[in-house]
Amino acid sequence: MSEDRRSAVLRAIVEGYVATSEPVGSKALAESSALGVSPATIRNDMASLEEEGLIAQPHTSAGRVPTDAGYRFFVDHLAAAALQDPHRRAIQTFLSDAVDLNDVVERSVRLLSQLTRQVAVVQYPSVRESAVRRVELVRIGTEHALVVVVSADARVEQSTVALGAAVPDEEFERAARELNEAAVGLTPAPLQTSLDAWAGRHGQVAWAAPVADAVVAAARGGTVEKVVFAGAANLARAGADFESDAIGSVLDALEEQVVLLRLLHEMTHESPDVSVRIGAEMNNEALARTSIIAAGYGPGGDATSLLGALGPTRMDYPGTMAAVRAVARYLSRVVENE
Repeated sequence: MSEDRRSAVLRAIVEGYVATSEPVGSKALAESSALGVSPATIRNDMASLEEEGLIAQPHTSAGRVPTDAGYRFFVDHLAAAALQDPHRRAIQTFLSDAVDLNDVVERSVRLLSQLTRQVAVVQYPSVRESAVRRVELVRIGTEHALVVVVSADARVEQSTVALGAAVPDEEFERAARELNEAAVGLTPAPLQTSLDAWAGRHGQVAWAAPVADAVVAAARGGTVEKVVFAGAANLARAGADFESDAIGSVLDALEEQVVLLRLLHEMTHESPDVSVRIGAEMNNEALARTSIIAAGYGPGGDATSLLGALGPTRMDYPGTMAAVRAVARYLSRVVENE
């Protein structure tokens, strides 16, 4: 069997099964595809693909269906597709009417679900670096202080720092005053340098370093651990792809946002473009019959936030990958201009 025909037969099986949810037989392939070979030849090719673990025969005398390994081969070697022009125009039109960042995120997750007919998930954009407007130190008891940082973009971050011992009022107020003198108006890179120098002054208070670290961390922003979903009803419409009680388990897993975010972050480190995990690759029993396609987005190509589409392993991989990629790129441009 030639490699080209092997790939063509696998492609035809994947596309046929995704379209009909029915196992694909050799006679149907010979009649409907452009393989140009007999059903007997296709059966021989199927036997070889089955030996390699790329397809399986769910029932005796039935056609074949792709395995997780078959979908993986298809995604890695065969799934190339560009987003259709109507979909591209829909993204631009629908998202360009958004009134603020929250509206952009809400519109993006709904649109991605509509384009892919899967469950869509979008993480809120990570907070960008910002200059410090002012810093406030507030006592908490005798040995702790609350560090409140107000950024130039009106963001307020706070954290608690241990002082180590009771601090006289005069010393506390002096440190607060010097801290503002060293921090106000600076963005994270020069802020780090300025506060390192402040904390390292001769005779400086012992708790200056953790306070400086807290201020720099607040100015740097960070990852927003908040995601929004859309399209859960699409799982119900794909009920034939799941066991009777599996959909509830999938929805429960999606509600575990920490687990989902960790999965998405792992995936975006796997590829600079679009990343795909299939079935058992999810390393989560509840998601073992699903696939997820994810991409990062952010200003200047800095993919610090995430979006993706999740559905049954029997999904339109080329179309879903193209939609996820396109929405991620558009979101990056929007965040860049915020």
